[in-house]
Amino acid sequence: MPRLSRLFQPASIVVFGSGWAENVITQCQKMGFAGDIWPVHPKRKTIAGVPCFASVAALPGVPDVAFLGINRDAVIEVTRQLAAIGCGGAVCFASGFAESGQLDRQQQLVAAAGDMPLLGPNCYGFINYLDGALLWPDQHGGRRCTNGVALISQSSNIAINLGMQARGLPVGYVGCVGNQAQTSLTDMTAALLADPRITAAGLYIEGIHDAGEFAKMAYAARQNGKYIVAIKAGKTAASQQAAGAHTAALAGDAAASSAFLQQCGVIEVNSLDALIETLKILHLFGALPGNRISALCCSGGEAGLLADMSVTQDLSWPELPEYNAARLADKLGPLVHLANPLDYHTFIWGDEAAMTECFANMMGDWVDLCCLVIDFPRADRCSRDAWMPAVAALQTAASKTGTKAALLASLPEGMPDDIASWLMDEGLLPLCGFEAGLAALTSAANAGRNLSQETPWVPLASIASSITTATITDSATTLIDEAGAKAVLRANGIACPAGITGDTPGELAHQAARLTPPLALKGMGTLHKSEQGFVALGLAHAELAQQAKAMTDAHRFLVEEMVTAPVAELLVGLRRDPQYGIHLTIASGGVMTELWRDSQSLILPASRTAIAAALGRLQFAALLNGFRGRPTADQQSAIDQILALCQLITNDHSIAAIEINPLIITINSAIAADALLWRYHTPENAVTAAGQNTGASA
Repeated sequence: MPRLSRLFQPASIVVFGSGWAENVITQCQKMGFAGDIWPVHPKRKTIAGVPCFASVAALPGVPDVAFLGINRDAVIEVTRQLAAIGCGGAVCFASGFAESGQLDRQQQLVAAAGDMPLLGPNCYGFINYLDGALLWPDQHGGRRCTNGVALISQSSNIAINLGMQARGLPVGYVGCVGNQAQTSLTDMTAALLADPRITAAGLYIEGIHDAGEFAKMAYAARQNGKYIVAIKAGKTAASQQAAGAHTAALAGDAAASSAFLQQCGVIEVNSLDALIETLKILHLFGALPGNRISALCCSGGEAGLLADMSVTQDLSWPELPEYNAARLADKLGPLVHLANPLDYHTFIWGDEAAMTECFANMMGDWVDLCCLVIDFPRADRCSRDAWMPAVAALQTAASKTGTKAALLASLPEGMPDDIASWLMDEGLLPLCGFEAGLAALTSAANAGRNLSQETPWVPLASIASSITTATITDSATTLIDEAGAKAVLRANGIACPAGITGDTPGELAHQAARLTPPLALKGMGTLHKSEQGFVALGLAHAELAQQAKAMTDAHRFLVEEMVTAPVAELLVGLRRDPQYGIHLTIASGGVMTELWRDSQSLILPASRTAIAAALGRLQFAALLNGFRGRPTADQQSAIDQILALCQLITNDHSIAAIEINPLIITINSAIAADALLWRYHTPENAVTAAGQNTGASA
């Protein structure tokens, strides 16, 4: 982003403050920053040996960026002065703004900045290793580079920790966003990815302020061949509270967040280890063309452990082609069992020519990447000399075959930083530890998904402007019971069983005479009817009154024809999300939903293709496809119903949430057997549907 280029690639830096300002100057000096540094202090003559200026007015020129290491009371006026002279941007280090409840003070700071880009407040700053510019008031673990990845974090301490990595990852920028009062995580990511020297970005996200802008930024990055890897915090209540306590960021629902990132084409990982290892692959190779991996081990233990640990990853281990197997058998002899992963034993250890031939036969167009499992000895007590022929052999074999190659250590410490950095320079991928390495390979193999979109995917607006509430709460919504909800569904083309409602047990048999048994009887007035004994199935007409009398607390009854010959049951739920718009959940349905925890999430808009793919990812997808000779479910009808439900909540802004459980799928239909609907309390959509109960929560 041109607006931020002066800030992140400055030729002149002004620093305000004393101790923190001195740290910034010292770090720039150590990193060889070639531009001007101007300390501003009303009393000191020099800071870190650099002459001071008494005020903004005394500066010899207009700075590209300012570090504001002064207190929250002074920083607003200094920000105003810098904006007035045309400063290119500022980092506000001070805290005591929105993160501590001082929203008015934060608004004053933003107003003072005006059009001048501002990072923070409550922001540690950034490091530009490409140009040696460090608006960073502390130590760091990086070094100058000519190209690399950008690490961007909503937590300053996480950024510090990532910057201390010793895994060979070349880092071009480290950046923090603080409270994002003006410049957001999205803005910073877009600006840093716009630098042609940056190959990929790694994000630590606590909350996304504008999901639509983030989605557009991620799409633009993909179109430019750059990848984003992210950790999304806030997957538990405790984590959400912790995030809000120091950044005022809304963490959001974990499932919705993951669905949003996936649909944006962002690679989500679950650990800092996996973040770094995935970024190394993307920096060196970009996305892997597929997930076909071969591995070379000189130990059966390593081969077995690698195979076991890869079971939880989406990786394929192809069989050796006949030609390659024959060449390997000739080279390794009869004592070596040929397989992938391959235990090549130590018969050829140290023989570079033999190892090269062996390694080359585990490469070729039948795999997407070949791993050499190798842990280097610790340098303080051992010699690494005997390990170098294996590295040379892998490099030569990779060059001859054109195969991407990695050196995979079983433990992170088996791949020291000096070795890892050297390997990256040589075009060989160092992976630090089986667990993170295998996870990174899976992520890189999946990175190319969604790259064919011709237009950006952008989530729908969360809630219509006429509805002021941003969350679904007891006081914000009215529950429309099953009978009322199904009336809405039928009116919008969603299939429901034929049925009738009644207020007393005595009238049910008469009213239900037109229905064909077997019948389902349900008592209205509770969210969880099955658990309360409010559901009776497989009834004849004569049994209705007696069964209804047994439901003593029911205030109203629903009788329906049962769906016969079901193949599978789905839960389909839609709810408005304050961050991402409308969240669609598809899960295995019926009474076992909470037990199986088998679900997939999408953020609207969701295409037919995306919904079909989500159905295919469910653990019980085999049931839909005719498991062991069972009938095949009519998935197209199910998708039709899901799309109709999505259209309903998209068009009717008064709906807070809808849930069908189960959506029963047969061989030729999909029918909503149970449903609930929640509407927002608004004057313009007073709810008149029969059977409503107030105070229920989605």
